Amino acid sequence: MKITLKDGSVKEYEKAMSVLEIATDISEGLARVACAGEVNGEVVDLRTEVSEDSNLNILTFNDEQGQRAFNHTCAHILAQAVKRLYPDAKCTIGPSIDQGFYYDFDMPSLSRDDLDKIEAEMKKVVKEAHEITRFTLPRAEALKLMEEKGEPYKVELINDLPEDAELSFYTQGEFTDLCAGPHLMNTKTVKFFKLTSSSGAYWRGNENNKMLTRIYGTAYPKKADLEARLEFLENIKNRDHNKLGREMELFTTVDVIGQGLPLFMPKGTKIIQTLQRWIEDLEDYEWGYVRTRTPLMAKSNLYKLSDHWFHYKDGMFVLNDDLMSDEDAKEDQKLYNDTSVAMKNAQENVYADKDGREVMALRPMTCPFQYFVYKAKQHSYRDLPYRMGETSTLFRNEDSGEMHGLTRVRQFTISEGHLICTPEQIADEFKNCVKLAKYCLTTLGLEDEVTYRMSKWDPKNPDKYLGTAEDWDHVQNAMRDILNDIGLDYTEEDGEAAFYGPKLDIQAKNVYGKEDTMITIQLDMFLAERYDMYYIDKNGEKKRPYIIHRTSMGCYERTLAWLIEHYAGALPTWLCPEQVRILPISDKFLDYAEKVEAELKKNGVHSTIDYRGEKIGYKIREARMEKIPYMLIVGEKEREAGNVSVRKRGVEEPLGAMPLETFIADITEEIRTKKHD
Repeated sequence: MKITLKDGSVKEYEKAMSVLEIATDISEGLARVACAGEVNGEVVDLRTEVSEDSNLNILTFNDEQGQRAFNHTCAHILAQAVKRLYPDAKCTIGPSIDQGFYYDFDMPSLSRDDLDKIEAEMKKVVKEAHEITRFTLPRAEALKLMEEKGEPYKVELINDLPEDAELSFYTQGEFTDLCAGPHLMNTKTVKFFKLTSSSGAYWRGNENNKMLTRIYGTAYPKKADLEARLEFLENIKNRDHNKLGREMELFTTVDVIGQGLPLFMPKGTKIIQTLQRWIEDLEDYEWGYVRTRTPLMAKSNLYKLSDHWFHYKDGMFVLNDDLMSDEDAKEDQKLYNDTSVAMKNAQENVYADKDGREVMALRPMTCPFQYFVYKAKQHSYRDLPYRMGETSTLFRNEDSGEMHGLTRVRQFTISEGHLICTPEQIADEFKNCVKLAKYCLTTLGLEDEVTYRMSKWDPKNPDKYLGTAEDWDHVQNAMRDILNDIGLDYTEEDGEAAFYGPKLDIQAKNVYGKEDTMITIQLDMFLAERYDMYYIDKNGEKKRPYIIHRTSMGCYERTLAWLIEHYAGALPTWLCPEQVRILPISDKFLDYAEKVEAELKKNGVHSTIDYRGEKIGYKIREARMEKIPYMLIVGEKEREAGNVSVRKRGVEEPLGAMPLETFIADITEEIRTKKHD
């Protein structure tokens, strides 16, 4: 057989060979660092046998999938150690993740001391150098094995698989786990690792399930790499918006109010206000949007028209849900399946009791509301594109295990917009939405941190979406043409589209490497019919418009979290709630300090005076710790000359004395141009 390697060279063998044997034949050194193989594009174990002509890539820790096999093996070492120390613990899942791994156990929560004990036991497992072997079982035998081992979560996973499934297991020493692999050949390969933290996690991410204990860790083949990673993790703790945002008094959370419902304090509110005013003025005056203001809740019928009710009801906050039974809901969906009569059904099919209560819901999106703004008057083709923008507060019933700081909350506000277009306008308008989003990212200094993803429907689950396969092929090809014409570097992902159309998702990662969608631009060819939207064309005939759903900057809460982490709290001056702190050398110069403050505020500069009777060095250090962009020291010399002595954040040496009007001219220009480092 002929084996074509990554560099194009070909190796020939007379008999079947394992991936590891081929790696050894290529180089003993390569075999020592090999973690997995890639045969004809499929990632496999090193123990996998190759018996026919194939393309082969030997994966090391330097390859993403090789690193995953390494980390996954360490997750099994963790599970083996936990079962030794806590025999009653139940294993669930333990995947590799970016830069590490985790394993979830049904067991009591753990302290740092507990993690250290588990880590010590893991080192014993590694030192014992257990060979890792793989075997398969039919479903019935796999169930029996896990039942005998007392692993109910594994039994549940197996029960979810087809009856004819053949399941793979990996064994190392006394520990056996249900797992698809791949894994390393021996536990001794994993020498340098660290358990980094422990937290709670619901089984299968569902808050209705039991809370489990999740243990996170990271592992490397070299000690220096592990030390560098741990140093990095320590550093990013100081950029975590959850930590910094509270220290900077931007936001807080209170248990009695509820998870995912942050309270913005005055400083945080000022930042959000600055962003909102910027975005609204930008959209309205430079990009031709009209502004709407719509209700925060509506009758369930509104969401049924678009099908949101039947797709997302579990993620909505519903009021008076007791008025509608499950049987009612099933019958109700039938009434809305026919788009030609959906509007009539929405108007007539109202659930209400004798007191006049109706089934209502807090809005998870704004599009249905803005559609009725459009429908309030008749539009001709001359009115289009009709661009509606709204600063929209939305509500989504996120699982408690999914919520984190400001990045995933239950109430949030976005720079939402919907563009009603003719078919001829859709490409240019979509391109302009991308252009606006990129302008916002550039202004915020975040443009280098994002990736672009075209999110498509899942053809294997067509019932999740409106329209036919032909409809989706048409609109996805149209979006692809637009993105290619822009020259955008993007990936494609099945199953990430909205149920009514594909979208361009602009993605970014937080300091811990978790990826979130920051900005979305969607094409929609279906909802105009559901809401009976039309325009009058040149021939006086009614035509259905196309719709673009988009955000310009995205969610204000998530953007603020992103900004805090990107700038480590040292936000650009134009965004800072306190741009200047005036530091009088003593109380004798308070009058001059107040005069300086009055001039700054007259010119729109956010400033405060440090009235405390502390030494000037102490005041300077505190202002630096609080990441204030500018400090103005005022004393006898400054008062007599009408000057201020300027210190700038991040610059060790003072900028020196200058006339107050010069400083004001400089800082107002910096604010006007939204300069960022």
